[in-house]
Amino acid sequence: MSNLASADWLILIIYCFFALSASLSLRPAMTGGRAFFEAGRVQPAWLCGLAMAFAGLGVQAPVILGMGARFGWASVPFAVLGGVPSLLFLGLVLMPVYYASKARTLPEFLGLRFGGGTRWLAAMLLLVSSAAGAALSLYTMARIFAALHLFDQPMRAAHIAPSWSFAALMVVPAALVLAYVLVGGLAGSIHNHAMQLCVVVAGFLPVVLLGVKQVGWSRVKAAAFSAGAASGNGFGAFALAAVLGLVFSVGFWCADFRVVQTAMTAKDAASARRAPLIAAALWLLLPLLLIVPALVALAMPTPHTAIAVHNENGVIYHEIAVVSPAEEAGRGLVPALSDPATGEPLHAPDGGSRLDSALAAPRALLHFLPVGLLGLGLAALLACAMGGAAASITAFGAVFARDLYRPKNEDDRRTVSAGRWAIVAGILIAFGLACAAFCWQWKLETAALAFTRLNAPLLATILLGAFWRRATGRAALVGLVAGMAVSALPSLPAGIFGALAFFRGPNDLAPGAWATATGFAVTLLVTAAVSLCTVPRAETELTELAHSPAKRRPAKSAWWKRLETLAVVIFLAAIAVSLIFV
Repeated sequence: MSNLASADWLILIIYCFFALSASLSLRPAMTGGRAFFEAGRVQPAWLCGLAMAFAGLGVQAPVILGMGARFGWASVPFAVLGGVPSLLFLGLVLMPVYYASKARTLPEFLGLRFGGGTRWLAAMLLLVSSAAGAALSLYTMARIFAALHLFDQPMRAAHIAPSWSFAALMVVPAALVLAYVLVGGLAGSIHNHAMQLCVVVAGFLPVVLLGVKQVGWSRVKAAAFSAGAASGNGFGAFALAAVLGLVFSVGFWCADFRVVQTAMTAKDAASARRAPLIAAALWLLLPLLLIVPALVALAMPTPHTAIAVHNENGVIYHEIAVVSPAEEAGRGLVPALSDPATGEPLHAPDGGSRLDSALAAPRALLHFLPVGLLGLGLAALLACAMGGAAASITAFGAVFARDLYRPKNEDDRRTVSAGRWAIVAGILIAFGLACAAFCWQWKLETAALAFTRLNAPLLATILLGAFWRRATGRAALVGLVAGMAVSALPSLPAGIFGALAFFRGPNDLAPGAWATATGFAVTLLVTAAVSLCTVPRAETELTELAHSPAKRRPAKSAWWKRLETLAVVIFLAAIAVSLIFV
């Protein structure tokens, strides 16, 4: 067990100080609902892009941290080629529609386009998914800190019982998030995201460089292919991993208000389009900071209990290095999952051990960062937890105040007060869910994946509203309910699709992908069918709510200055980055 040095504690304290200071400096500007929930809509494109990229990383961190150890090489095209095209589509196609509608939330956009029923349903879905997302962020980081045993000594000194240690590990990130969101609103969260992005790069980049240098790139690639052996090799498996990543990612990036809200705070329409492209450029490398350390951890030698005998001046010494059964049954630095009752390693259906993949990157961080710099790595982990929780909680407060509370004057202090109370309630609900998940062994990852699937029907409804003026409000509500019902199914076996039964992705992700794609298709078909049987709105009512190519055509400029050209370059770079493991 490692102990934190004074320098480590100092780094953590400095990080917490700047997290609070960033929001305290914005407190005088929090004069109304527009400033608190929308950051005044005065943010520059570069800041929105940085915040959007890190918000996505923070929300997905519980999955990305273990992705390398679980999926191997396939995790790279899954994350990069899933996220980058989704962000490019958001910036070039959807953001002009969102921004022109003047909607402050995605449920409000759906309400303006389709009516109050669709708005209410989307708002309730976002409230539940935001609370579950914040709970997953807090739960995952507390579990990682508990497994690293770095804070055991301070907890013993504070006389905190072991049964309460898990809850105690969530108190600091939850309290910090609550403090800087209550004080600075969405603007405070955005500025913190930009700072936290720098902390994550500073904390994980040395692990990537030192790990690859010590282990060797060939061994890292071998470990990646071995971990992803079930996914197959070659360009066919590469394309399949990219398609699966796109299926799971496009709804998240384009229809999840937790990440879209940052781009909606841009100062003008051009900045709103540019922000997702900046986020896409960052997403080329950002997931690799968490994936590569996990692969390095797999490539390291697996520790075993050993006895060393040596003679010094005629005295024989026996040194015993005891390793837990979970670590011996694991692979590299990644331990196996253990049965909570017996402590024995759990086995997979193929007879091997089930790895605790979420600990892969943190174990690499603990191994390669020396005492004195370990605090920087822990600050990076803390930043991931706080970034995901902050993105979820700010969305929770905004959706409650704007879409459910909805007073007559939506920019007065009562609205801000309602939003702040909602934020407090949201963080308490998330904290309670995380504690319940620990006590009763709930699978929050499964719940989070289910809510990710539900983004697909939302995206289908948004696309129909933005690009098909014939879509009606009643049809949108019926289609959204039908699509959500299909997407919420536990799984759809690939075998029911007959000839398409070969479609099996990394670690059998295909059933979830089928549920997501089927929910999207059902929403489109049901909404289209009902729309043809109902009366549409007048064309004049949809001027600012539907896509209009003539109206949104950018000013003429040189081809190399256009956002479309930049998008093509970023997409080609994403393919190149993903190919390094193939």
